[in-house]
Amino acid sequence: MKFDLEYLEKLANIVYENDLSEITLEDEEKAVCFKREKQAVQTVVPTIMPATATSQVISTPQPKAEAKKDTSAHKGKPINSPMVGTFYSAPSPDDAPFVKVGDSVSIGQVVCIIEAMKLMNEIEADVSGKITEICVQNGDSIEFGQTLMYVE
Repeated sequence: MKFDLEYLEKLANIVYENDLSEITLEDEEKAVCFKREKQAVQTVVPTIMPATATSQVISTPQPKAEAKKDTSAHKGKPINSPMVGTFYSAPSPDDAPFVKVGDSVSIGQVVCIIEAMKLMNEIEADVSGKITEICVQNGDSIEFGQTLMYVE
């Protein structure tokens, strides 16, 4: 199979015109893979690789880097969100919060709930100590890695 420029352009047009997300062709010596990411600007990126390669690199969205904050104002170690979701400080609206500023926590103690995809995920303290600051409000949308609270 010969991969000349005209042939590659035809493959790219097939991907675009048929609204395909990916097409891969290979022979004994070469392989060509067109992957299309659907974004505001649609692109088709050809990749030529040896047909003997068995591993494939899959990129995943990286969390947005947060602006550097002055950590000297915070006391203690952070408890960060392990996921994107909605922060809840109590098991239900009528219940008291899991923790308040000044409360002592131990490793494994539930400190909040994060709702992600309609699932309630209990977040446990990974450090022992006293809650010095709660950085989010009940019902806030949170990002992966966002600091929820500090424990000293």
